[in-house]
Amino acid sequence: MKKLVWPLFIIFFLAGGLIAILIGEVVLPPEPRPESVEAISEKWTESGHADRESESFVHWDEDEPPEVPTNCAKCHSAYGYLDYLGEDGSTEQVVDEAATIGSVVNCFVCHNPTASEKDTAYFPSGAAISDMGQTANCAECHQGRTSTFRVEDAIAGLPEDEVNEDLGFINVHYKIAAATRYGTEVQGGYEYPNRDYVGFYEHVGDYQLCTDCHDAHSLEITANECAACHSEVSDLGDLRDVRIDDTDFDGDGDVTEGIYGEIQTIHEMLYDAIQTYAADVAGESILYARQFPYWFIDTNGNGEADEGEVAFPNQYASWTPRLVKATYNYHMVLEDPGGFMHNAKYMIQIMYDTLEDLSQVVSVDMGGLERP
Repeated sequence: MKKLVWPLFIIFFLAGGLIAILIGEVVLPPEPRPESVEAISEKWTESGHADRESESFVHWDEDEPPEVPTNCAKCHSAYGYLDYLGEDGSTEQVVDEAATIGSVVNCFVCHNPTASEKDTAYFPSGAAISDMGQTANCAECHQGRTSTFRVEDAIAGLPEDEVNEDLGFINVHYKIAAATRYGTEVQGGYEYPNRDYVGFYEHVGDYQLCTDCHDAHSLEITANECAACHSEVSDLGDLRDVRIDDTDFDGDGDVTEGIYGEIQTIHEMLYDAIQTYAADVAGESILYARQFPYWFIDTNGNGEADEGEVAFPNQYASWTPRLVKATYNYHMVLEDPGGFMHNAKYMIQIMYDTLEDLSQVVSVDMGGLERP
């Protein structure tokens, strides 16, 4: 009989525990609760999507009439995006009219029946990317407004190195993370003919979509989550130190710096090559500044932005097809500040090929560079 005591006790104990659970006598750990509405609202209020003073939302306030134009409303107006979705009863994937000023990216922009079911984003190249879940809404406004094809159309049939007064700088637009992430699948950069480019950058399984890394409401990245795989990361600044490939892409001999550093060095080389080309081939020295229309005449040819040079009346005008392509790609890299995380190899490929193209007519030291 003694041998039966412990097994019977265990059976009765387990059964009793199960009964207790069923009748509510045992309190189990609660399931994680979603964030409160108050917490979400506070995050959103502090985000760029809710910044009512941002140029992104007030640029047209002083226009006559004061309205967000049809070609801008999709991403710069809550009304415009709802129009694009067809949530207002209009045709889907089209903005039918200019939008009323005064809105930001409010809750209903993403939390409406059409946006909730949206799974595909449509890019300027004509590419349609599916299986994105609701982050397709993110991609619709973080994709830029141009592509390889826009550049090709502008320069078609023109001699590569002849200045043409009908040409001008082509601006990919701003915060183009989705275009970078999908690489050649959407062709956000200018891709040179007969070259292969990488497509979507595969990250690890739990961090593939926009909102896997960015908080959907604050837009911030929780950097310490990256530390599970990248031990060097403890805050956002450390993300620039991440590197998983020991190829010396920029040829400076340092294979310990983050991939961000590799991109920066090649980008600086590209700027030098553009300035050399503009002066020696186009016949007019050039400057870049983070101010529209971005490219200006370097009136004294010293390579620096001096007083009075960065001004709209001094915008650069000596455009050749080769220079249009090069400046497009230079600016494109800057318009995704997180490009080193989104798709570093695509950025390096784009810049390498641009440097190689410029090297056909001006001196560019390509000796140490490696193309992914």
